[in-house]
Formats: sequence, structure tokens, C-alpha cells
Amino acid sequence: MTKPETGSVSVQDSALSSNPLLADTFWIPFDRIRPEHVQPATEHLIAQARAALDDLARAPQEGFAGFLDRLDTLTVTLQQVHTIVSHLDGVVSDDAWRAAKNAMLPAVSAFFTDLGMHAGLHAALKAYAQTPEAQTLDPVRARYLNLSLDEFRRSGADLPQEGQERLRALNVELSEVTSRYGSNSMDGITAYSLHVPGERLAGLPDRVKQATLVTEGEHAGQHRLTLHAPTFMPVMMYADDRTLREELFRAFNAAGVGEGRDNRALLPLILNLRHEKAALLGYATFADFVLEDRMAKTGERAVRFEQDLTDRTRPAFERENAELEAFYREQAGPDAPPLAAWDLAYWTEKQRAALYDLDDEELRPYFEVNRVLDGLFEVARRLFGVKVTPASAPVWHPDVRTYDMHDEEGTHVASFYADWFPREGKRGGAWMNPLKVGGPDGDGFRPHLGLMCGNMTPPSGDLPALLSHDEVETVFHEFGHLLHHSLSRVPVRELSGTSVAWDFVELPSHIMENWTWNRETLALFARHYRTDAPLPDDLYDRMLRARNFRAANFAMRQYSFGTVDLALHTGRIPVDDTLMERAREVSATFMPVAPLSDDARLANFGHLFASPVGYAAGYYSYKWAETLDADAFTRFEQEGVLNRDTGRAFVDAVLSRGNSAPPETLFGEFMGREPDPSALLRRSGLA
Repeated sequence: MTKPETGSVSVQDSALSSNPLLADTFWIPFDRIRPEHVQPATEHLIAQARAALDDLARAPQEGFAGFLDRLDTLTVTLQQVHTIVSHLDGVVSDDAWRAAKNAMLPAVSAFFTDLGMHAGLHAALKAYAQTPEAQTLDPVRARYLNLSLDEFRRSGADLPQEGQERLRALNVELSEVTSRYGSNSMDGITAYSLHVPGERLAGLPDRVKQATLVTEGEHAGQHRLTLHAPTFMPVMMYADDRTLREELFRAFNAAGVGEGRDNRALLPLILNLRHEKAALLGYATFADFVLEDRMAKTGERAVRFEQDLTDRTRPAFERENAELEAFYREQAGPDAPPLAAWDLAYWTEKQRAALYDLDDEELRPYFEVNRVLDGLFEVARRLFGVKVTPASAPVWHPDVRTYDMHDEEGTHVASFYADWFPREGKRGGAWMNPLKVGGPDGDGFRPHLGLMCGNMTPPSGDLPALLSHDEVETVFHEFGHLLHHSLSRVPVRELSGTSVAWDFVELPSHIMENWTWNRETLALFARHYRTDAPLPDDLYDRMLRARNFRAANFAMRQYSFGTVDLALHTGRIPVDDTLMERAREVSATFMPVAPLSDDARLANFGHLFASPVGYAAGYYSYKWAETLDADAFTRFEQEGVLNRDTGRAFVDAVLSRGNSAPPETLFGEFMGREPDPSALLRRSGLA
């Protein structure tokens, strides 16, 4: 992309003034944004930001009036547009959106690299730190100043020119290659479909059969199976046809390795770029670089954290696997083939049904999606004092819903979008994105704007969207992230909301999942979609008894991801042609059955490789945050799960505070002590 000279374009130009990406409105005009708007908007905003950057760099000569506030808002709109474009490429993706995003990335990456190494701004910031004003800053702005100075060092400001040029090239290449990795993964999931006759779906719930039935065209009367979770997971759990389970499992394993989109070729490139970047900045490993400003601090400490949990969980893991093997042999006979990867979910579900008389499908009628959302919003109202109401705004797809959020004083604190169902052109998983950061503004408050997305079980025929309990947990989880964004009262934008250490950011999301297990809160929304009957006591009791069923296996699965991630980013796994094999060897010690000889999970692991950093060297943070959440929730259990005072304390100490203080300080304010690392194992029945 050709970058314009500073000031060479004006927002008054007709093409720019009508560009919806530059619209000066609170709600984003998603219905009008097209791929052709991306390049001119990006060029304009980079030019605008460069001009503002040059102005800031002259502050020592021209005066420091409003210096920190100007720094804090320097890239607001550019970052917002980058988020919007990346988001649209993830929810309505096609060739045009992908091309627009990929064309944008090099210029944006180069700009932010230049920003982090801008000698003039770095000098101005150091000069400002010596002024009388800087010596009397309030604690939040003083923290912002210190973190900004440190970020310059981490961004390469102290490197010689040659090193800065190399770092600039590394950052641009990383953004391009990781974007390609993410596109390949999405393409692999989207490209696959399998049409089968109804008899091959024996064992599957009727809702899945109905949702997959093709009613017209060449395959009318057959069922179309895809790799999207609402189809893939029921097949793995319920399909009696073992060869069908194997076929879909192998297809999912190969999602990132298809012809023309083989991510295995990109993995060494991404890892080497990351390693080189870390070394250039003076770090022994990429993990050390990433974790320096997180709670874990070093790669070695994160490795020890994972290893400690693994050692403490392994005895239960081995016991669970022996029990599953015995159950399988009892049911399938001594001559049945060994359990394979595509058998685990199926036989685990049968074992759970036998032990607890519980089938996940029994729960679905009590979790209609709109009722779940109403219950979630009611929990938030009672606990945190926020009222969520429907809103009206332009959206990117008819499935999307919009909402406003007000606090107890009636202040409009946030609005958000929710997009819950899978479709072609939408990436998998679930996520929350901040779109606009608000906060205190003089005597008032600027509302935040965010979004939540997922891939939940959609409506089908005459059935509404009936969620599994896992999906209910996911909805609550993402809303926890949204609350962290929406309730932030930090006056510094760069320290607001979810802009915290990544091993702390999952605390607000994980803790929200606890309310999906509590009888008092389930009573607010768990009602049969047809009869309105509440969730029966006996079904709740069975659900609760089964909560920790195979908890060690679920934990070890997460440990495996974190351990492989750290092995890759601390150099324990060499970046050579043995990379995939070595990763399989590490994973195998966490798996109840041997991995496939061509196991290719790393080629479809967007958390680690679909962005320049993402969760790279940080996947451990899921479990790290779970230890914090399990411990923090004990206060709610002691004082009342809907205790408004406890909820207010959590808002005051965590949800409203963003990165205005170190995470250890915020956790300590809420709990009055340091975290108890055993809380998670106790909750999971593993202590």
C-alpha cells in the first residue's frame, strides 16, 4: 500500500467524508462498510496519526500542555478501524474482505513499529518525565507514563538504526504471515462438507438431524455435515457409526493442511520470526519477551506453573483413563479395537450417562438462548448494578443483536453487539472485542462499545436455539470479558478495560462461568422452552454430580496446549523439520490415547499462530486465570452468589480498574490476600 505524505489527504475530501469507516458516530455503520473503504480510510488515518506524532515529538520545544492525553488518544481511530476490518474479515469473510485486510496490514504494522521506535517521541516522553507536572501525576497517569517508557524499550527504541530497520521488517512479515495462517484455517473449516444418508446418523439427537437435512438440490434427503462445532461435536459425542466419527475427526485434523493452504509450512517461519524478534530486543526467548510484563514474568515460571499442575493432576488422569478403558471393554467386548481419538467423546458420553444418568441433550430444552441471555443480564443487574436493554443499530448480519447498558444511576456506560450462530465466512470459536473505549470525560462519561461473537447451536426448523450447558458457560464467559470492557472507569484509554496482562484478562470471564452452576442463578433462566417448567431438582443434582466427571482429562488437555506452546516459544522444541513430530511427542503425554501419526493440531491453532502475538507463549494464562477465578469465587460463595455488596467490591477492585494498577494489587484488594494456587484443584475435585 502506498502511504500518503502527512497532510496530503483531508477528511473533507468527498470520498473520505462519505467513507463509513471514518463516520463520527457512536454506533458503527456496519451496514455501509465495504472492502473498498479500507485502503483510503487506513491511508488517511496513518497520515493523520503521523502528523499528530510529529506534533508530540516537538513538545519539548513547544510545551507539554495536554501531553499525556494527546499521547493516549494518538491512535484511537486507527486502532478502531483496524479492529473493525479484522472483525468483518472474521464474520463475513470473502475474497474481497480478505484482500482488503491483507492490503491494510503492512502499512498498519509498519506505522505501529515506527511509533514504538520514534526517537523524537521517545525523547519527548523522557523529557516530560522530568517535568514538575510529571512528578505530581496521579497514580494512574504515573503508571501510564512509566509503562509507556518501558514500552518504547520493548518496541526497539534503544536499538541502533540497523536493528530498528530489521525489527520493522520482522513486524510487518509477522502480521502478514500470521494473517495468512488464520485465513488458511478458516478456509479449511469452510471448505469441508460431507453428505450422508440418514441411517449413518444413528445415535445423534433429532435436532442435529433436522439441522443438517438438505431439502433441495442434488443432495436432497441427505444430511450435510461440516466441521463447525454445532455439527462436529454432536457427531463425535453421539454418532454410533464409528467410521463416520473417524472421517470427520480426520477431516478436522487436516483443516490446516489442505493443498494451497498448508499451515505446516508457515509454522517454522512464524516461530523463527518471533525468536529473532525476541533476540533482537535482548531476550533469551520469545516467551521471556512476551511474559515480562505479565504476572508470570518469565517463560521458566510459566513452565513450572504448568508442570506443577500436571504433576498434581496426573494420578487422577491415569485413574480416569483406566476407568474409561474398563467401561469400554465391558460395553464393547474384549475383542473391540483399541480406543482411538474419535472414540473418546463418544464413549466418555456413554460412561457419563451410565454413571450419572445424564445426557447433555436433557439439558438443552432448559437453555433457550434468549432466556439464557435474559438470565445473564439479570445476574449482572443484581450483582453489578447494570441494566441491559435491547437497542437498534446497523449490523453486519441479520443474526446480530444490539444492546445498551446503563448503571444504577442511569448512566449509559456501554453498548454492544452479539452474534451467536455459525455460518459460512465466519471463523470458529467465541470472542469479545472492544470497539470503542469510553470512560470518564470531564463531568460526564463516554460509553464504551464492544461485541461478543460465538458459534452456538442455531435455531433449526421449529426448534429455537437450544444451548448445551457448555455453550451457556461460553455465553457467560464472553459476557465477563464484555463487563470488564464496559464497566471500566479508567481515565487513561490505554489502561482501560481488558488492556491488562493476558494472564489476568481471563479472570472476569472465567469467574462468570460459576453462575451457570449455581441453583439460585439457574432458577432465573433455566426453564423448559415449551412448558416453562423450571430445571428439575433431580436433573440439576445429576448435572452437579457430573460436573467434575473426567475433570483431570479436561485439565490435561488444557495443560497440553499450554505446555506445547511454551515448548515452542522457549526453544525446547527445535524449529526444524522435526517440529511437528516433537510437538506430537509432547502432546502424547497428556492424551488418553496416542495422537494420530499425522496429528496436525498446530496447523489449526489460531490462538497461537493467527496473529503476531495472540496467545503465543501465553496459553498457560487460561489455567493461570482459572486459579484466580476459583479462588475469587470463594468470596461470593461465602457472602452470597448474588450479594450486591460483593458484586460491587468486584467491580470496584477488578471490573472498573483495567490496568490502572498491577493485577496482583487488584486481586489483593478484592480478596485481602495473595491468590491460593490450590483453589482450582479443589474446585475440580483434584486436590
